[in-house]
Amino acid sequence: MSVSIHESWKEVLKDEFEKEYFKNLIKFVKTEYAQHTCYPKGNRIFAAFDHCPFDKVEVVIIGQDPYHGPNQANGLCFSVSDGIPNPPSLINIFKEIQDDLGKPFPETGNLERWADQGVLLLNATLTVRQSQAGSHQGRGWETFTDAVIQKISEKKENVVFMLWGGFAKKKGAKVDRSKHCILESGHPSPLSANRGLWFGNEHFSKANAFLASKGKETIDW
Repeated sequence: MSVSIHESWKEVLKDEFEKEYFKNLIKFVKTEYAQHTCYPKGNRIFAAFDHCPFDKVEVVIIGQDPYHGPNQANGLCFSVSDGIPNPPSLINIFKEIQDDLGKPFPETGNLERWADQGVLLLNATLTVRQSQAGSHQGRGWETFTDAVIQKISEKKENVVFMLWGGFAKKKGAKVDRSKHCILESGHPSPLSANRGLWFGNEHFSKANAFLASKGKETIDW
């Protein structure tokens, strides 16, 4: 079936798009968007892939669900659209970058600037109904994003996977650790961060050190 996604991913995921679960998923998503307010906008569902082509992937950050408030979700995990206040987890991410790299808080929580450098900001579930967290879970998105992670692990080398919290760690469990760099910590949400499981993980400097050690461009976080 035809999916509006960057050509590089079309080639890598073409078998996935023909599977029955994916066809059923797309039917479900189309119905949900027709009958309810859902996020992100339809043309942003695959934004993470459009901003970060397969051959450009250097870092993978795994989130869970898109934000479910008006105008927040823009198709990239943890990211919000320009002009939208930063949610608590994103604030804690920026605090860690400030502590780790000495970089000031950015003017916007829109992380397209990361994606354009090769950071795949992948939510496990790519859509959600307004004000209903987790409402599109268990419909096939998780199977699809598992396949994405598997393809990256199999077909690429020396990718940095940032696994924050139990959900992301489970999602990234099948990544080949002999080929890739795995960075694990607690989740940046206040609940986890305030228990000492997030701050001080230095994931951003560690990711850049690894990329530099492989002769790759570092990320301007």
